[in-house]
Formats: sequence, C-alpha cells, structure tokens
Amino acid sequence: HTHTHTHTHTPNMACSISGEIAIDPVVSLKSGHLFERRLIEKQISATGKCPITEQDLTKEDLLSVKSHQNQKSSVIKPRLTSAAGIPGVLKSLQDEWDAVMLETFTLKKHLNDVRQELAYALYQKDAACRVIARLVKERDQARAALSDVQSNMAVAVGKAAPDTMDVEDEKGITSEIVRKMQATAKKLSNKARKTKVKGLQLSVAKPDDLAKYDELSSHPLHSSSKPGVLCLDLHPTNQDLVVTGGADHHAIIFNRKTKKIVDTLKYHKKKVNSVLFHPTSNVVFSTSADGTGIIWGPQKGKFTAQHVLSDHSADVVGCTLHPSGDYLVTASADASWCFYDVATAACRKKVTSKKIQTGYTSVAFHPDGLILAGSTADATIRIFDVKTQKKLADFDGHKANISGISFSENGYHLGSVDESGVVKMWDLRKLSNFHTMEAAKPLSDIAFDLSGTYMAVAGKTLSVYSVKGFSLVKEWKNHKKPVTSAKFGKDASFIASTSKDRTLKFFGI
Repeated sequence: HTHTHTHTHTPNMACSISGEIAIDPVVSLKSGHLFERRLIEKQISATGKCPITEQDLTKEDLLSVKSHQNQKSSVIKPRLTSAAGIPGVLKSLQDEWDAVMLETFTLKKHLNDVRQELAYALYQKDAACRVIARLVKERDQARAALSDVQSNMAVAVGKAAPDTMDVEDEKGITSEIVRKMQATAKKLSNKARKTKVKGLQLSVAKPDDLAKYDELSSHPLHSSSKPGVLCLDLHPTNQDLVVTGGADHHAIIFNRKTKKIVDTLKYHKKKVNSVLFHPTSNVVFSTSADGTGIIWGPQKGKFTAQHVLSDHSADVVGCTLHPSGDYLVTASADASWCFYDVATAACRKKVTSKKIQTGYTSVAFHPDGLILAGSTADATIRIFDVKTQKKLADFDGHKANISGISFSENGYHLGSVDESGVVKMWDLRKLSNFHTMEAAKPLSDIAFDLSGTYMAVAGKTLSVYSVKGFSLVKEWKNHKKPVTSAKFGKDASFIASTSKDRTLKFFGI
C-alpha cells in the first residue's frame, strides 16, 4: 500500500519550478501546474505571469492542495530518495558545482565576445573620426585654393603686362564712358563750382561756433576682440546715416538720429580699409586687406554682397567714386588701380605701370571726375588723367608713408597727410606744394568740408583748421586712442570721427 501511495502521489506533488516535492503545494487554476506556494508567490509579485505558460497569473488563481502527505508535512519534511543519504547530498553538491562552473565559463566567454565587439566598435569610431577630420581639412584647403586662384590669376596677368600703362580688360574706358565723364565735368565746371562753393561758404558754420563744438555722442561699434574703427563715410544726402569699417572685418551702417545700428555688413576676411556711400542709390562700397572690394545692395531689407571685386592681388587700400556715381576706382598695395562700372561691377581697366613699383596707400577722385590722385608707398602722390590713364604729375615732398589724401571742393587744392605728422597742401594749377604743417604725431586722414573752408586732420587727436591762413580752430582729445578718420556734416554743422578705441563720435553744438 505504501509503495502504491508513493508511486501515485510523489511525482504529482513535485513543484514545477524547483522540481522538489512541494511542502505547501498550490495548483494554478489556469494551467493546472503545481507549485511550491513560496516560489510561485515570489514569481507572481515579480512578473505577474505563470513561469511555465507565460499566462497572466494572480494569487487568487492559486488553489491550495490538501493531502495526507501535506498534513504530515509539519512533522516530516519530504525528501527525494536520491538525496536521502550522504552520497546523494555529495552528488547533488557536485552537480550544482558543475553547473556553476559551466555558467561561469559561459559568462567569461560572453564577456570576451563583448570586449572584442566593443574594441572593434571603438576602432571603427576612431577611423571614422580620422576620415571626417581629413575631409574637413581637404574642404578647407579647397576653399582656400579657390580664393587664391583669382588673386594668382590677377598676379599672372599683371606680370604679363608690358612696360606701358596697360589695359587688362578688352572693354577698357570706352569713348562712351569718356563722353559721360566729360559731360559730368562740364556740369561741374569751374564757374558752376565757384558759384556752388561761394553759396556754401555763406551758409557754413562760423569759426567761433565751430570752436564751441563738443562731443555730442559716442558709440562703441565693431568687435571688442579686434578693436578699432578704421574708416567712415557720411551719407551725402541723408546725413543721419554713417558707414564705418572695422578691424573686425565688418562694415556697420549706423543711424545718428536713432543711435542704432541699421545693418552689419559681413563678408570680408580681413580688416576693412575704406567705406563709401553711393550718393543717389541704396548702395555701399567697401574695400579690405583681404584683396577684395564689395558693392553692397539691399536684399529683403538687409545689405548683402551683390558683387565681389577681386581684381587686385593685395590689400585694397581705398576706393573713390566718380562724381556721376557711375564709376568706382579702387587702389591696391599691388601697385595698381582698377576702374569699375558700378552698375555691372565690370572692371573696365586695371592700370599698372613699370614706373610705379610700390603699392598705393590711398586714392581720390578730383571733384570734376577727370583727374585721379593716388599716393604710393614711396611717399609720392601720382596724378592721373582718367580718360587716358596717363600720369600727369608726381608730387614729391613727403618723407614718410602718406596715409591720406583729399581734394578740396574748390578744385584747385589737394591736401595730404603722412605717418610722421606732416600735412601738405598742393596747388593743382602750379603743380606745387604751397603750404606745409608739422603735427609731429602720426596722422591718418584729412578731409575738407564741402565749402572748402575747413580742413579736418585725424591723428593722435582730431584737429580742425581754417584753410584760409591754416590756423587751428579747435582740437578734440576725446578719443582714447588715435583717430583713424573724420568727415564734416553739411555746412560743417557737425563732425564725425572714428578711432582705434572702437568708437564713432559726433562733435557739434
């Protein structure tokens, strides 16, 4: 009877999870599997599923099993026959040890595989990074090469030029352009100019008033990491607008009335050497040490680089606009000047000469537009006939680098300043120097007001002289660093100046 009892009950009472005979057996009502209550309840609270069938299972789905065996369990703990003796216990320990060893081996193997995969992934990432770095470098080199090509071509063409003044553009300054220039000059003839200048002289501010001018406002412009405002221009008709060029490679259009920046013109790769407003069109010109000039025009309310003038192979030191507003001349440290058609941005002519080996430092159109003056690094001012591009005269006399030149609106006088602090006045009728002043401090710019009554000189300070008698009207020491440029407002009613101290200042009453 006992034999039969063991045969029928013992296998049925084994827990489906542990394989041991259950001390407190329960049956799953869903699957019919028998479990040890302790184990299955842990499983339910951990996963909520039956470990055998993966069905959802709750403690309510478990039914306790009552049996004769069960009732005696508190007294006798059932044990599988195999584990009854010491050899059986040793064998089960041996089996467990083997299982643990196998599992450890498997884990080590897995760890090794994962390590190898990780090493391979890291190697791939490293290789990818190297490839990306190489590609970025190649892209940058290609970009640099592309920007060099234009300047190299310009140099090559310059070398090929024969001894005489050479036309580098087939179009040249055509008879049609010359006719237009002569028509403009006729309109601005001596008589008309005299009348205009006389009228302006009546309305221009008096020296006593000018002597009372003080700083009206000061505006830090451009980047502080590369401080310095290097050049400026006042709009000829809308006197609230000022454009400045900075050491930070940008040009800025500023409104004097609202005291706000209207737009920042970003394109140049190096410092901006000169800026210029077009008198009638919404156009701005700038030239830079990166070897380019730019014609800026509005697009969707913002100024964008409409045309990049890349005919020079070195610093473009300055630009000057023909009185008609149709033609622009740029001068460069590559010892050439270029004549552009503003509307098409076509370089009509690049003018070089075997006799001029040093680069230009500044350039200016005569008020009638038929004569061009350019100063070169050998401290000489060259006067050209724009129609024929022939050199008319050389003005020698400066001992240091000429940093600025300007024609008086009366049409007879040219002023020049140099880095040793010398100011010279030249008479275009006699082609001679008729007045020299020494400031003993490096000077950077000279400007006349439209009536030709006053002359502003920018250096360590800003000074204004009366052209008649060349007496000092007033000197302003408001800038903390050297003044780089200065311009008179209409009727000399105010003066604008820029400085290496990063400010644009306005002086007036």
